[in-house]
Amino acid sequence: MTDTLVSTPPSSGTAQAPRLQQAMRPRQLVMMSLGGAIGAGLFVGSGAGIAVAGPAILISVLVAAALVVLVMRMMGEMAAANPASGAFSVHAENALGRVAGQTIGWLYWIQVVIVIAAEATGAAAITAATLPSIPQWASALFYMVVLTGVNLVGVRRFGEVEFWFAAIKITAIVAFLAVGVAMIAGWVPSFATTGFTNLTAHGGFAPTGIAGIAAGLLIVVFAFGGTEIIAIAAAETSDPRRNVGRAVRTLVWRILVFYIGSVLVMVTILPWTSEDLATGPFVAVLQAGAVPGAAAVMTVIVVVALLSSLNAMLFSASRMIYSLSHRGSALPAFGRIAANGVPRNAVLASVAFGFVTVALNYVRPDKVLPLLLNAVGSTILVLWTVVTVSHLVLRRRARRNGTEDSLPLKMWGFPYLSYVTLALLAGVAALALFDTAARTQLIATGLLTAAIAGSCLVLSRRRSAA
Repeated sequence: MTDTLVSTPPSSGTAQAPRLQQAMRPRQLVMMSLGGAIGAGLFVGSGAGIAVAGPAILISVLVAAALVVLVMRMMGEMAAANPASGAFSVHAENALGRVAGQTIGWLYWIQVVIVIAAEATGAAAITAATLPSIPQWASALFYMVVLTGVNLVGVRRFGEVEFWFAAIKITAIVAFLAVGVAMIAGWVPSFATTGFTNLTAHGGFAPTGIAGIAAGLLIVVFAFGGTEIIAIAAAETSDPRRNVGRAVRTLVWRILVFYIGSVLVMVTILPWTSEDLATGPFVAVLQAGAVPGAAAVMTVIVVVALLSSLNAMLFSASRMIYSLSHRGSALPAFGRIAANGVPRNAVLASVAFGFVTVALNYVRPDKVLPLLLNAVGSTILVLWTVVTVSHLVLRRRARRNGTEDSLPLKMWGFPYLSYVTLALLAGVAALALFDTAARTQLIATGLLTAAIAGSCLVLSRRRSAA
């Protein structure tokens, strides 16, 4: 019915790949997709966005949210039609060829491996600051061991852990929104509300102009990285054609409510110039409302957000290198599956760098996190661009072959909104060129992508010659 989108990846010459377990429940997939979208970028990064854009950060959030919703809809269309552990890497290979698919697969894997280490280090640094008696390296080691174990015990148990991680984050945001609305409405006696005057009272709605909105957009866009897990997890959920569509639709409105609602509460309750808002936006708002224990509670929530992302990213990385193995681009050992349906070697390979950084946390705990964050780069722009181009190619192919009407989930306004997405991505990349840090990361990502593509091309030619 959807054969144009469900072509089998090229054979690696080995026996047919053993199947991953389709044991993830629909509620776990939905919550996992939300957990990927709601992470430290919202809890911490939103303050940095407000500091550069003022209340106009709301415009940045709206544009970034529209972009991620469009990309996720396209990704969801392809994942529902062809649920594969390599997700967008497999779709790119089907649409653009072996080299393109394997390049984006390896680029994603490298980025996620670094993110895993960064999140373990970030969580450990917060733990060490809160509990000085526990060394940073010890916390990092503990978190790495526990979440590696979670990823090795089976997809259903992994999904349950990630479900509760996401539930904690969502509960915290809902409570924050409720307290924030009560403060704005004047229902909190300890807080003297100023209504909505903070939106325009300190230099206007856009005090730093277009440049500030653009800088805020860069911060917010990169904060949305992680939503792609929904496409990767589709291969291990029952009835992916139905459940992926459900998860994508749920993700759309909850992103709008949680992200836009949270930021609106922040810039309404406190002046955008508040130093506390810039460094810890959630804590600043709750402390303004005299909420007892706000700092301690939000510290725990941020650690949970980091560990949730680490857990999900380890899952994503292991499935990507598993898929690359079965397409002949990684060692065959990474394609083997244990008796419980887990690609054990792929998990261990994906977490290895995280354990290396545990040692680095022992030697130089103050230097590890900045280095890791700078190394992540702007791969999300490359990933989303490849997703969009792959979708355009595969959808047109389905239209030519007469199978378009049978797609279980469709992108809206095809092809016009797909081209709008490409234009937005090009705009974000152009803005990045005018920001020193973002420009450096963009250039580094471009060089890394070119190096990976060159290696994949050489490997592909050697395989063809053999």
